[in-house]
Amino acid sequence: MEAIEDAIYVILIFILPIWLFLHYRLKTAQAKNGLSKEEREQVAQLTEQAERLQRRVESLEIILDESLPDWRARQ
Repeated sequence: MEAIEDAIYVILIFILPIWLFLHYRLKTAQAKNGLSKEEREQVAQLTEQAERLQRRVESLEIILDESLPDWRARQ
C-alpha cells in the first residue's frame, strides 16, 4: 500500500506539473499560430464554395426577376 502512495506522490509532485506545463505551452503555441495549415486550407475551400453558391443565388434571382417580376412580393 505504501508503494502505491509513493507512486501517487511522485505523479502529483513531478509528472503532473510537467505534463500540465507542456500541455498548456503547446496550446499557447497553437493559439499564437492561429489556424493550422489544414484548417486554413479548409477555410479557403469553404470560402470559395460560399462564393460559388452566392453567385448561383444571384443568377437564380436574375432568372426569377425576368420570368416572374413579382416573385419577391410573394415572400
